[in-house]
Amino acid sequence: MNFRMTIYILGLLLAFEGAFMAVPTLTAAVYHEPELMLFAVTALLCLIAGFVITRFKPKNKTLFARDGFVIVALSWIVLSLIGALPFYISGCIPRFVDALFETVSGFTTTGASILHTLEGMPKCMLMWRSFTHWVGGMGVLVFIMALLPIAGGQNMYLMKAESPGPSVSKLVPRVRKTAMLLYVIYFVMTLFEIGFLLVGGMPAFDAVNLSFATAGTGGFSCNPDGMPYSPFCINVITVFMILFGVNFSCYFLFLQRRFREGFTEELRLYLGIILFAIVTITLDVRHLPMFSGTGEALMHSSFTVGSLITTTGFATVDFNLFPEYSRTLLVILMFIGACAGSTGGGIKVSRLIIFLKNMHNELRIMTHPRQVKTLKMDKHPIEQDIIRSVNVYFACYILIYLVSMLVLSFDQLDLTTNFTATVATLDNIGPGLNLVGPTSNYDVFSTTSKFMLIFDMLAGRLELFPLVLLISPVTWKK
Repeated sequence: MNFRMTIYILGLLLAFEGAFMAVPTLTAAVYHEPELMLFAVTALLCLIAGFVITRFKPKNKTLFARDGFVIVALSWIVLSLIGALPFYISGCIPRFVDALFETVSGFTTTGASILHTLEGMPKCMLMWRSFTHWVGGMGVLVFIMALLPIAGGQNMYLMKAESPGPSVSKLVPRVRKTAMLLYVIYFVMTLFEIGFLLVGGMPAFDAVNLSFATAGTGGFSCNPDGMPYSPFCINVITVFMILFGVNFSCYFLFLQRRFREGFTEELRLYLGIILFAIVTITLDVRHLPMFSGTGEALMHSSFTVGSLITTTGFATVDFNLFPEYSRTLLVILMFIGACAGSTGGGIKVSRLIIFLKNMHNELRIMTHPRQVKTLKMDKHPIEQDIIRSVNVYFACYILIYLVSMLVLSFDQLDLTTNFTATVATLDNIGPGLNLVGPTSNYDVFSTTSKFMLIFDMLAGRLELFPLVLLISPVTWKK
């Protein structure tokens, strides 16, 4: 382990988190809120700590795969601990475990909340909640790599450990340029959404907050009344949720007019699943009294499907009241998630494709032992280490899921609540069903269960392996 390099990167992280707090600090200044000094002092302390730590630059900047996983896991833990301080010190969230839960939910773009209401919450705190989604959506270390050369040629280990999906490829030869390109696309898409929402008549504060939350596929709302906006704004958010669930590499290929390459097998299946879910759920719910007709049912079904498959977690209606078919399909969408290389969570469509192709191949081998066939995706061979990684991922996923369910069971809540709370946090979705439905919150759980769910949110955002390796004795052996 390169401990000096680990500490150095954590120092950079503190400095950048201090810089990130300029957004809520400016918000507090605009709205003349007393929390201005709290954010300003916290930001200043982070900047000072980061400046002092980074003064001692390590001579050896070599990083290996193990270092990348550990650094990413520690970075997200430190990021969340510091980010929780404004909520806790201000008294907006009196218990630190709750403040930490809210912050981890923000940075991991989960959107699960312990708050009963947003009424009376300072605007700077609401802005900080939503901005944590935007920062965590693409990855804070990816952001740092876009601006600074961290570890020379070993930057890819950090990017692989933090980026969602079974594999990470360079869009351009240099990792730093790849990170910069990803954030440029991310930033421009966010600005476009803000512009469309403003055109639709949404207040500027809400448009910025909801765009941050949509871009990171997070789901924190800034309005105590939920989503009381025009159909135009709801449709805009629906479209952008789905767009942010697409692999950003596809956008790079589209910009280069390589449309055939950009319209990947994963993208086709992702859009196909969304279309199937929207059509069948609309037909299933159109008779409900909450909808005035098929058109309204289509709008809210599209929003709900886009929200859950991209793991954003927004809600315009209480989908907990949907018929069983729709509720079941929505839970399946929670598991599937968005595309690899997007800001969405879940298992990922590409990982599902690889798993199903490998399963089909193994069944074929059982009946035709001498037959050898190379698995391909988009006409490119799938490397064996990626197949192995996908299999290990599913094994870890099931194990963490079972342990989480067992821990939550001690709270004596119903099975549906525990089941969907686990999937909603492990897949970074936010709302589940029953006691954690879209009109409820996670304050029903005990402190022990909240820590378990915090672990799930971090594990889900980091694709399981960094957090699992952090607590594994194998990682720390020389």
